[in-house]
Amino acid sequence: MPADDFVVTPWNVEGDIDYDKLIKRFGTQKITPELLSKIEKFTSESHFMLRRGIFFSHRDLNRLLDDYEKGKKFFLYTGRGPSGHTHIGHLVPWVFAKWLQDKFGVKMYFQLTDDEKFWTKKDMTLEKTSQFALENALDFIALGFKPENTKIIIDTKNIRTLYPIAAEVAKRINFSNTKAVFGFKNETNVGMIFYTSLQSAPCFIEDMPVLIPFGVDQDPHFRITRDIAPKMNKPKPALIHNIMIPALGGPKGKMSASNENETVYTTDSPEVVKKKINKYAFSGGQPDIEEHRKKGGNPDIDVSYQYLRIFFEPDDKKLKQIHDDYKSGKMLTGELKQILIEKINKFLTSHQQKREKARDQLDKFLLKD
Repeated sequence: MPADDFVVTPWNVEGDIDYDKLIKRFGTQKITPELLSKIEKFTSESHFMLRRGIFFSHRDLNRLLDDYEKGKKFFLYTGRGPSGHTHIGHLVPWVFAKWLQDKFGVKMYFQLTDDEKFWTKKDMTLEKTSQFALENALDFIALGFKPENTKIIIDTKNIRTLYPIAAEVAKRINFSNTKAVFGFKNETNVGMIFYTSLQSAPCFIEDMPVLIPFGVDQDPHFRITRDIAPKMNKPKPALIHNIMIPALGGPKGKMSASNENETVYTTDSPEVVKKKINKYAFSGGQPDIEEHRKKGGNPDIDVSYQYLRIFFEPDDKKLKQIHDDYKSGKMLTGELKQILIEKINKFLTSHQQKREKARDQLDKFLLKD
């Protein structure tokens, strides 16, 4: 792969992503300072993930906010393909969705696509994906969602609700379109070909517009959904995209639930977190202390710094101090890693307690067909 090229699809992310190029490639809109001000008009504050460009791109967010200003309500929808344990990268759109829900006072749907992961992963069983779906749901609930205005959809359990909507969607999508968008071949199983219809279904579960925060790799699915929405006399879903969260081993690619050494799971112990960060987190520092003190580190490629920027240090002043100290050589790689280790472990200690309590709440969140 050429150095300036990259791949972003729902099933594969490779290379060093140029997000400005990706916006042009996908045909999305960049989140501008004007749009940030518009959001802040309704929320009374800006979220650090917006300020820092973690959420960088959108489709029709302007239109949704204009309609909201005129009194038209919307709802939120996001999800997860349960192929393994939840990792910290998965939490980014969920935490942001929680903030949006709190600020706008809207309903939230969370879809767990256990069918899709069964179709796309050769050695995966439905039993496994269903188990992972329930485990992943605990991490979602642990972030503070309330069952009164939040419902969890599991595809294989809620097919009675999903299928009539998916059937309407499927009738309006032709194979040549999905083939062009996803590159399907003769060997592609028909489950994968049909899947976009199921992922689209929650977009139309309420008779009002929807806003979907999610990782930009999933945009192709919703591009198709947006194309067919007018044919169903429904508003096009509004989308807001977050960047891909890098694996511990470096910025070229995304964190994956299937790569244990390059992933921090929400169930990891403090000892495991410490070992993973110290051993595997890609460093932007120099080869030795003397050279680092002289030349400084590169926070732009340092994974520990990026995790602080993306999720674990919401305070802009503190983050800037870390950035400047590391770049000047005042802060060493080991010291930067120690800051991240402490931040992650503090978060996970609390999260894991809430996760266990969520077991007793799970049934209240599950959508009843």
